[in-house]
Amino acid sequence: MGRLTARARRTVSRRRLTPCLVVLLLAQMAAVMVTTAVQQTPTIDEPVYVATATDYLRAHRLRYNPEHPPLGKLLIAAGVAVADPHYDPSYTGTQGDVGRHLLYESGNDPGRLMLWARLPVIALTLLFGLVAFAFARGVAGTAGGLVALALYAFDPDVITHGSLATLDMPATGFVLTSVWLAWKARGRPGRCLPLAGAALGAAVATKMSMLAAVPVVVGLAVVSVRRARAGVGSGFGWGAEASGLRWPTGASALCRRPAPLGIGWRDATPGLRELAAGPGPWWRTAAPGHWWRPVADGLVAAGVVVGMALAVVWAAYLAVDPRLRFSPAEPVPTLHGLRGHLVDLLPMPPAYRAGMRAQFGLESRPWQGFLFGHLYTGSRWYYLPAALLVKTPLGLLALGAAGAVTAVALRRLRPAAPYLLLPPAVLLAAAMTGTRDFGTRYALFVPVFLAVAAGCAVVPGRRWARPLAGALVLWAALSSLRTCPYYLPYANEAFGGPARTHLLLHDSNVDWGQDLGRLGDVLRERYPGERVWLVYKGAGVPSSYGIHAADPRTVPANRVHGLLVVSDSALAKARGGLARLIDSSRPVGDVGRSISLYRR
Repeated sequence: MGRLTARARRTVSRRRLTPCLVVLLLAQMAAVMVTTAVQQTPTIDEPVYVATATDYLRAHRLRYNPEHPPLGKLLIAAGVAVADPHYDPSYTGTQGDVGRHLLYESGNDPGRLMLWARLPVIALTLLFGLVAFAFARGVAGTAGGLVALALYAFDPDVITHGSLATLDMPATGFVLTSVWLAWKARGRPGRCLPLAGAALGAAVATKMSMLAAVPVVVGLAVVSVRRARAGVGSGFGWGAEASGLRWPTGASALCRRPAPLGIGWRDATPGLRELAAGPGPWWRTAAPGHWWRPVADGLVAAGVVVGMALAVVWAAYLAVDPRLRFSPAEPVPTLHGLRGHLVDLLPMPPAYRAGMRAQFGLESRPWQGFLFGHLYTGSRWYYLPAALLVKTPLGLLALGAAGAVTAVALRRLRPAAPYLLLPPAVLLAAAMTGTRDFGTRYALFVPVFLAVAAGCAVVPGRRWARPLAGALVLWAALSSLRTCPYYLPYANEAFGGPARTHLLLHDSNVDWGQDLGRLGDVLRERYPGERVWLVYKGAGVPSSYGIHAADPRTVPANRVHGLLVVSDSALAKARGGLARLIDSSRPVGDVGRSISLYRR
């Protein structure tokens, strides 16, 4: 009896400790994201999104940034509404011009406006952390959930893009939520499948690249209903008894609310092992003469998910303009051939289809990329995997790989493997076909799903598994904290750390224009009164941050004397006269690990 009481006390203590750890992890994540949001000036894409969100609020029209659906910008608009900026709807120009006019030419405080625009994304990122915890906990137990949340909360890419008024983190989080709800539908399909469809629709209504997730989530939903029909819950009107499946003795109550797959397996009720390992083919689980019922269940599941997703997409556009008027500020390219016909057939609002044509137009341009010190025109199919190797903490890479292998190798975790591994694999394969090698933000779902999969690494029950997992989590956390508050140019230790990222990658991997404000502070404090020559890549206006500089590319090289300041993205592409200027200058420091300083 004493032993039982002691065990019960330990269980209660663990249950009390878990919420405290969750709150602690999310609190530190919130602190570093808010700090980052306060210190960073607008990145290249943010002014466009904030201006479009403001236009949604004030003019209620679908005019700017059609290449991205409106939901993510509507979320940003919640913060913009609190900031209440001055805005002139009659101003004409490109979406970039409108963003610059709103931030720097309308009497607004760009720092205050950007902070309020970023706060909704920060809040969403924290909520998605809870989804990652719940997903991993449902698969691998509480320890697995805490591992997943810790890796998520310390991942530099998640912190970076979770603290910006951009669309990458919201889209990734909505996909994660839809897959988690599809997983939950194994037990409660009637409740979870509509929510999974809504989350999928939210992802598609935020970024069009998430369309690649639709067939994956729909397929997983069908699998979940098949498992529910086999007895791990109730299907759409048919339970286990109706399907002809005999419940294992004593397992009925437990399976209707399945425990985490990796927890208490050896002590589970006899028969649960066979049941949770998955049902047999549909023709074996269907009652004689009712072979069509599993097929009908699958069709209903697919219809529910797709229907809810479409409803959310349409609702996002209707929320901007109930009459769905589309008057783009810039021409939308015409799309011919098979792709054009397929786009026209999509049951989406006209503005969504126009946005897809704009995306295909962007994909047809000859963009420049930079990888491992090599500048090239076009794209490299291996760019994203290579960039992810550089920018993902080694602890996350190791634990994520171990968790993925464990999920596939262990029979009791194998049902979860498709949910953990298939969505990021399909999305990554789709992203690798793109022509814009601009950063890991195009594959932000990889570290997020990898963090959830990492929770499976603590399941095997070996004595060394949990201490080793804890050590790897600590390593990832320390690696992340060392780069604080300069999360955007992060690189892991295998590639030399953040100080060497600009030698390997460019654009949103390193320098997205985020350190213009910091540059202004450095120039005032360390180089007052000096002649400054600036090559800046970003959306900010230098004079708004007290920077008065000339472009060295507009004058002969022999007239360039003083302090030469070059954004690292421009440094990566430096050729001709700019390259000669840099080669003949002496490096004297950097700002935020994204802007290099030289003396001439």
